[in-house]
Amino acid sequence: MLRAPIKTGLVFFPAFDWAISSTHPEREERLLYTQDQVFEEGILDVEGIIEYKPDLATYQDIRRVHFCAPEESRVVTESHLISAGGAKKIASEVMQKKIKRGFALVRPPGHHAMRVVHGCRGFCNINIEAVMIEFMREVYDIGRVAIVDTDCHHGDGTQDIYWHDPDTLFISIHQDGRTLYPGTGFQHELGGPTAYGATINIPLPPRTSEEGFLYALEHAILPILEDFKPDIVINSAGQDNHYTDPITSMNFSAQGYAQLTHLLKPDIAVLEGGYAIEGALPYTNLGIIMALAGLDFGQVREPDYRPEKIRQSKDTSRYIEKVIDQTMDYWENRLHLGEKARAGKQFAERERSIFYDTDNILETQRERLKVCADCPGALAIDSKTDSGYHVYAVHVPRKACSHCKELGYEWYDAADVQEFDRVFLQDRSQNQYIAKQG
Repeated sequence: MLRAPIKTGLVFFPAFDWAISSTHPEREERLLYTQDQVFEEGILDVEGIIEYKPDLATYQDIRRVHFCAPEESRVVTESHLISAGGAKKIASEVMQKKIKRGFALVRPPGHHAMRVVHGCRGFCNINIEAVMIEFMREVYDIGRVAIVDTDCHHGDGTQDIYWHDPDTLFISIHQDGRTLYPGTGFQHELGGPTAYGATINIPLPPRTSEEGFLYALEHAILPILEDFKPDIVINSAGQDNHYTDPITSMNFSAQGYAQLTHLLKPDIAVLEGGYAIEGALPYTNLGIIMALAGLDFGQVREPDYRPEKIRQSKDTSRYIEKVIDQTMDYWENRLHLGEKARAGKQFAERERSIFYDTDNILETQRERLKVCADCPGALAIDSKTDSGYHVYAVHVPRKACSHCKELGYEWYDAADVQEFDRVFLQDRSQNQYIAKQG
């Protein structure tokens, strides 16, 4: 019997009862073809590859990450709870050392869901990686986490959730936001003033092939991970960089994804995007599984794979080299740049407009952060939608100092329920979540 050198766990959850529409790219067939391929190749017969059933995430799990307006039951379905629960299950098996690595092949996806949630954007309602990570922190006391998002779309939701967290390194490698939704993820987006440099964005030009992705991995991502020294590495494993994907413009392949996984060596991978349901996903997922398990993936090929047809141009290679040089310059100078970002500030504020493309909601946010020398700082968010729904959300970070914890409670107590439809307090230092309404 074939044995996997690295014990690896898998969770499948196709979510038969959840789809934006019957013909939408984000539908259950995304995983059904992969399951067929895995069964056909006999992957689950390999000793050391174990299939698990997903757990069910709870509202308490969601409340460690999100402020759901008006409440969780209005923005998530059971499928979302099972998807996040699948990621939780893999995390538990890894943390209990029953497996070395794991892959949650679940949907709906999550990396466009931000801290405040009014509905669905980018096919995402809740951020399943963040739910998993904060569960791991609460139950298994994980500290420093690195998230490497390889989806073709910038992981703007994950970036938003960890924008002010110096213990979470978020790296997103994606198609340039000038050419693709959500239009963000530029190199100057480096994190909030108390976590400056812990956000790294690597925007690649359209028609980048494996040469460009692997160059970025070897010359930026791996060196940054080595410097950061995370306790665990999470791969947001979006596969819509594939050359056949119908909604993107990149030239990655199953071999490229397998090689990337082999070099990155993530502890946990969580499926994100990827919409070439028959031509790509069965092969990319197979390659990732085999790479995670330490199996030979050299024969994993799409039927129409012709590397010479998808090779990137010399101009593209030169452009990517400049992007990587700039990325490493930011990283190497992050401490100095962070000091400049914090200099003389007691509070940092930003205003944003956030569009929920799936649910057609326009949100306006005003955010206020206490710039603290001793912790990531208390955070308050004033969020209003174009329908008139208005919430105020206060976040107290896990490692909050006593002053920032007191400040967070002061903000919550002072918020007038006559002005807001809901007022929330998320105290991560005590794993506490409370809300009030007018």
